[in-house]
Amino acid sequence: MAEKQSYSNLTALRALVRASLQSTLKSPSAIVFTVAFPLVFILVFGFLGGGNIFSLKVAYSPETDTTTQLYQSLKQTDLLKHVVMEEGQTEEQLLSDEDVVAIIDIQRSATNKYNIHLQSASSQADKLPQLQAILRTVLQNSDPEIVKRTQQLADIETEVTNVRAFKTIDFILPGQLGFSLLAGSVFGTAFIFYNLRQTLVLKRFFATPVRREVIVLSEGIARMLFQLLGAVVIITVGYFAFDYTLVNGIVTFIELIALSALAILVFMGFGFIISGVAKNETTIPPISNLVTLPQFLLAGTFFPIDVFPGWLQPFCKVLPLTYLNDAMRKVAFDGAGLWEIKTDVIILLCWGVVLYIIASRVFRWE
Repeated sequence: MAEKQSYSNLTALRALVRASLQSTLKSPSAIVFTVAFPLVFILVFGFLGGGNIFSLKVAYSPETDTTTQLYQSLKQTDLLKHVVMEEGQTEEQLLSDEDVVAIIDIQRSATNKYNIHLQSASSQADKLPQLQAILRTVLQNSDPEIVKRTQQLADIETEVTNVRAFKTIDFILPGQLGFSLLAGSVFGTAFIFYNLRQTLVLKRFFATPVRREVIVLSEGIARMLFQLLGAVVIITVGYFAFDYTLVNGIVTFIELIALSALAILVFMGFGFIISGVAKNETTIPPISNLVTLPQFLLAGTFFPIDVFPGWLQPFCKVLPLTYLNDAMRKVAFDGAGLWEIKTDVIILLCWGVVLYIIASRVFRWE
């Protein structure tokens, strides 16, 4: 009698991954969410030009005389957004990393005259006249009687520093890539496992030697491979078409792909939960939108979260997409290594642990 061959779950895993990947590649909605949708926004913002859509951020040098009336008036004006220089951060890093129009140094001379020094990046030099106009307006408003003698009140000196320009695409692309990973993972995972359960495919698998975890793992691997392919397309288009910054070249590219893989793994937890709690297929989109839309709007996809009201920012800083977007921007533009963004990575991992604990309680096979 011929010896019976043992069943190979590894072979089954490869077959299931291949079948699932082929099915996903044939899905128009998957292509739209993963590649087309974020590329539309990247193309729109990319064609706006290399300039920056966030203007008139200013910082103050450590030597600035904060007791002066001018300093107090500038802090109160709505025309400027004030950035605080972090401990250990150099002026060049601040100008490069934070998209600051200028670092302002205010001193009061013995003759009670202001000496104002503006240090700006070359990419922001075109905004210096606007900043100077604001400074003169604030000076005049602080003492209306000397409107006609503004130049006698202060000397404004400017200095332009050559640093890497922080372009619109450097902010927009990580946000769109992050949202693509979130939407694809949530919607894709939720619909796939709900349909597999409703069509009794999962139940039929139980009659085969394929182990349950192999089924889940195969779908997860296929989803990750598909979305990583989308990430490669998005980053490549951004780099070659719009000069998206990859500060360390191929190393930065690999680190972004590694971050994308981590994000997909975490975000699929939302999809597993939704597939388990959804009563029918029509409830999946609204539940998924409850997860994705707040993050799309509030997690720094289009704007820095510090533009939102103070009461809303703590909520923004809870969202997992916020930390993915922040990590990607630090890696791509600042050249930070994965160890240097460990706080963002740890928070994402914590989200993953919580999501999969919940998913293990609500996920249903039948």
